[in-house]
Amino acid sequence: MTLAFLFPGQGAQRPGMLHNLPDTPATAAVLSQSRRICDELGLPAELDTPRALRDTVATQVSLVIAGVGCARGLVADAGLAPEVVAGHSVGAFAAAVIAGVLTLREALVAVHLRGESMRVACADGGWGMAAVTGLPVRTVQELAQRVTTPAEPLWVANINSATQTVLGGTVTALRAAHDAAGRAGATAFDRLDIAVASHGPVQKNTARTLRDHLATLPHRTPATGYITNTGGRSVATADAILDDLASSSAHPVRWYDGMRLMAERGIRCTIETSPGHTLTRLIGSVAPQITALSVDLDGPAIVAARAKRLSG
Repeated sequence: MTLAFLFPGQGAQRPGMLHNLPDTPATAAVLSQSRRICDELGLPAELDTPRALRDTVATQVSLVIAGVGCARGLVADAGLAPEVVAGHSVGAFAAAVIAGVLTLREALVAVHLRGESMRVACADGGWGMAAVTGLPVRTVQELAQRVTTPAEPLWVANINSATQTVLGGTVTALRAAHDAAGRAGATAFDRLDIAVASHGPVQKNTARTLRDHLATLPHRTPATGYITNTGGRSVATADAILDDLASSSAHPVRWYDGMRLMAERGIRCTIETSPGHTLTRLIGSVAPQITALSVDLDGPAIVAARAKRLSG
C-alpha cells in the first residue's frame, strides 16, 4: 500500500470552498451533478456562503461535495489511484463514494438525512464541541468523566492524536471542561465551528435513522481499502463500511488509531482533499515517515506530481 486519500469533516468548512476546487473536468461534473441533487433535496443553490454554512446540513453536504469533487479530479484528471481512503466524521461518506460503496447521489441523500437528524437532536442550541490540545487522551477521558452529569453530559468525541482530543457535550459542560483542562495543563482549548454535538450519546437516534436508511442501499464491493471512524481499523466489505457510516455519529472517531494503522500498512503518501489541512498536520505528528500532502496547501498539480513519485 502506498497512497491514501483523506477527507476532512466539520470544522474544515470555509465560505466559497465549492467555488475554489481544482478546475478539472471531473470536478466540474461532480459539482454539476451535486447541484441537481441538492435542488431535489430542497437545499439552497449556494451551499458555501457564510450564512448557509451556519447550518450543519449545508455544511455536511458541502464537505462531501468538496471531497468527492477534489478526489475525482485527482483520479480522473491527474491519474492517481488511492489504495486506501479514510474520512474524518462526515468525510467518511466522501471516502465511501471514492471506494465505490456509495454513489454520489446516495451519499448526499444520506448526509442530508444525517445532518437533519443531528440538527433535531441539538435543536435547543445548547450543544457544542471543543478540541483539547496538550493533554494525554487518558487525562481528557478522565476529565470528561468528572465533568459529565445526567443534565449536562460531556464525552470524548474524537481522538485525533496522542495529545489532541475533541470533546462533545452541552455548552455548560464544555465551560466546566475548559476550566478543568486549564488546571490539568492543556495548552489550548478551542471551541469548534460546529453547530451540533456529535459522536456521542445525544446522536443515538441519528445512528438508528442512518442504519435503517443505509440498509436499503445496494451492497457493492469496495474498490479500495477503507479505514473506519469507530475502530480505526481497515475493512474491505460493504457491510463493514455501511455499519461504520451509520454508527459513527454516536461513537468516538478514532482517527489516531487509523493514522497509526496507515503507517503500519506501508502507506507512503497521503493526500487531504479540499477544504483544509488539519488532517495533513495530524499525519505529520502521528506518522512523520508518511509524506502528507494537502490540495489546499500544496495545490493539485504539485500534489499529483509528488504523489506519483512517492507511490510509484
